[in-house]
Amino acid sequence: MALSPSAQKVQDALKAAGFDCTVIEFQAPTRTSAEAAAAVGTTVARIAKSLIFRAGDKPVLVIASGENRVDEKKLAALLGEKVERPDADFVRNRTGFAIGGVPPFGHPTRLGTYIDRDLMALGEIWAAAGTPNAVFKLNADQLVAMTGGEVADVAKR
Repeated sequence: MALSPSAQKVQDALKAAGFDCTVIEFQAPTRTSAEAAAAVGTTVARIAKSLIFRAGDKPVLVIASGENRVDEKKLAALLGEKVERPDADFVRNRTGFAIGGVPPFGHPTRLGTYIDRDLMALGEIWAAAGTPNAVFKLNADQLVAMTGGEVADVAKR
């Protein structure tokens, strides 16, 4: 079955960057961490959710474990400026993808990226792949390599 255009864009970006990851698109949504975990048969912790924050006029990507909430104060301290949750238009305009399907990479421009330290302790993880129904499997080292992200303590404790 052919992938949707947004999921294919992620698959093409993975291949172009030399990552041997396969995008899987489901009929049912994988928009939430719980939905994604159920679809692929894993735990919520192993879902690498991509969240966009806004610092001034620039987007900041945080990739967090599905079971964690991002501590915006910790993120603001890392950036040295206030952060807020943007609206859906900001996310689509800056990433090329809709909320619920934002992948960890493959955006029009490279985003400042922070990776939840908790993801580093896990083997296999799953990330969104361009649509609210698409995901791909990878590991934490691949996630760091593809995003150039900084591993940080961003989880609310």
